[in-house]
Amino acid sequence: MTSRERLQTIIAGETADRCGFWLGNPHPDTWPLYLRAFDVPNEEALRQKLNDDLRWICPQFFPSTYRHPEGKEMFNEGLGKERHGLAGPFAECEDVNQVHEYEWPSPDYLSFDECIAALDKAGEIYRASGFWTCFYHNVMDLFGMEQYLIKMWTHPEVVHAVTDHVCEFYYEANERFFEQAGDRVDAFFFGNDFGTQTNLICTPEQFDTFIMPWFRKFTEQGHRHGHQVILHSCGAIHSVIDRLIDAGVDCLHPLQAQAANMDAETLARDFKGKLAFLGGIDTQNLLVNGSPEDIRADVRRVKELLGPCLIVSPSHEALLPNVPPANVQAMAETAIE
Repeated sequence: MTSRERLQTIIAGETADRCGFWLGNPHPDTWPLYLRAFDVPNEEALRQKLNDDLRWICPQFFPSTYRHPEGKEMFNEGLGKERHGLAGPFAECEDVNQVHEYEWPSPDYLSFDECIAALDKAGEIYRASGFWTCFYHNVMDLFGMEQYLIKMWTHPEVVHAVTDHVCEFYYEANERFFEQAGDRVDAFFFGNDFGTQTNLICTPEQFDTFIMPWFRKFTEQGHRHGHQVILHSCGAIHSVIDRLIDAGVDCLHPLQAQAANMDAETLARDFKGKLAFLGGIDTQNLLVNGSPEDIRADVRRVKELLGPCLIVSPSHEALLPNVPPANVQAMAETAIE
């Protein structure tokens, strides 16, 4: 099987020749360490050496994707990890008209040439793509985390209006991208971290009201274009996985192993056979502090529990420099046994 065929088969819920493997998306500070340790010239060479089956080729990775005439980013305010938790431009908003008057991004400024060229070069590798569509984070940052959660109760119409504007942009952006990319894309891979270490960030009722309507539209969009759907969500999201499956998610990533009820045993008991799994090898402790022998044992354990519809990968894709190369090698080698 090619990597593309293998992951298509796994995510379709069928048995492939082996489990899949994805290295993840190591942090920029990590790559130089790994390239030296594995004695390879570039990132692609390392992925090939480790038998990595997946390439994440997201339009937002390419600076030319959004070309505002004044150089503005897609979401000029309230976006980016440096803003998480801070008050955003809608922190004090109580009027839906103010939401409509805001300068929202326009899909007319989009260009996909670089992304499509990268997809063309991928070879017989499984291609996860589409806009990251992190609407939950965008809306949260546009309010500020505290005000977002408060306004779900005090001004739900304002929250709905902001959510609609963010999601309408992403929906149209994905629509245009999928039309141009065609069968170059295997999966619509998008991410919203719904959980903390112990539970959801919002209540299940709020989740159903403010998140699920658009979430369902995005999964339906991916399927309509012929793509499998992979959801990224960190944290303890066990309480809503059934909703995500019902909405059409084919594969769940990254399986934050140390979060409440996200261990392989619990996921296998409650959801095995209902969707495929991507991730599950603990990056909070095991990959950082364990020995290569510890890593091999845990990969075999996770494979036994969650396989065969499993793509072995770290429980968070952004491997940090504190994950030793020897542990990465042990994970990769054991994944494809």
